[in-house]
Amino acid sequence: MSRIERVGFVGLGNMGGPMCGHLARAGLEVRAFDLDEAALGRAVDAGASAVRSAADCTDGAEALITMLPAPPQVEQVLLGDGGVIGALAPGSVAIDMSTSSRAVGERVWAAAAERGVDVLDAPVAGQSIGARAGTLAVYVGGERRVFERARPLFEVIGDPARIFHVGRNGAGYTVKLLLNLLWFIHSVAAAEVLSVGVRAGVSLDRLYAALVGSPANSNFLERDLRMVLDDGDYDEAFPMRLVTKDLGLAVDLARDVNMPVELTGLVEQIQRRARVAYGDDAGEISVVRLYEELAGSPLRLGNDAPEP
Repeated sequence: MSRIERVGFVGLGNMGGPMCGHLARAGLEVRAFDLDEAALGRAVDAGASAVRSAADCTDGAEALITMLPAPPQVEQVLLGDGGVIGALAPGSVAIDMSTSSRAVGERVWAAAAERGVDVLDAPVAGQSIGARAGTLAVYVGGERRVFERARPLFEVIGDPARIFHVGRNGAGYTVKLLLNLLWFIHSVAAAEVLSVGVRAGVSLDRLYAALVGSPANSNFLERDLRMVLDDGDYDEAFPMRLVTKDLGLAVDLARDVNMPVELTGLVEQIQRRARVAYGDDAGEISVVRLYEELAGSPLRLGNDAPEP
């Protein structure tokens, strides 16, 4: 099984840009494309070669990685006019690291099979900070032999201890949607609990310390929420338009497998309210702002008054 040395990379946003940079700095030959000239320039600064189209990324590529906002962009880049599946050489690998849908994936897998191109769905988790640090978790769906061939690329982009082969094609998309769903549920639950406690007169600092030290603790509460509680940062690197996109895909997935998800439906509507209130580009934890407004004060640590 030949080592992948030449890679195409399409999609250089807050996540894709750093991911592409890690591959280039690791010594791989990377041809990169994005519609944003500034993003393309940053990839060049990291050592990638800029090309004029997505299809140009396939020239000599043994693997082509896409990191795109949503299923329509994934389908357009992979299967549309000038799509990369039709340009990739037989025996190469198309790796979609976007959060996308199984429906689009099925069309991609069928087209790739006709070309003799292998496909992996390999979405990531870890926020933009993880993309910059090269510590992302990667959830991969596809044949084991293809996964093993691509593993060295994932180990450059992410944490080698958190690279998971989760099943056949589509399993990566499914796991990532469910991971995001649980994270968005946590964001609503944590905002509700903290705002109720503050309104009831409990110090936020002491309530937060008690929750983190309790059986109800979570990674979201202990780590991810701190950017809001410490700095009022709602994480604009991942905007609300993508939050609601992912929640819509999760609802579609549940419908496809005929599973009732009442809590998911409620959380989706609360997150959509946050998007309407604060805008498409508001940060992914903006739902906390809804509860801060209801509580009448921002939820910030470090303001604990001494006991009388």
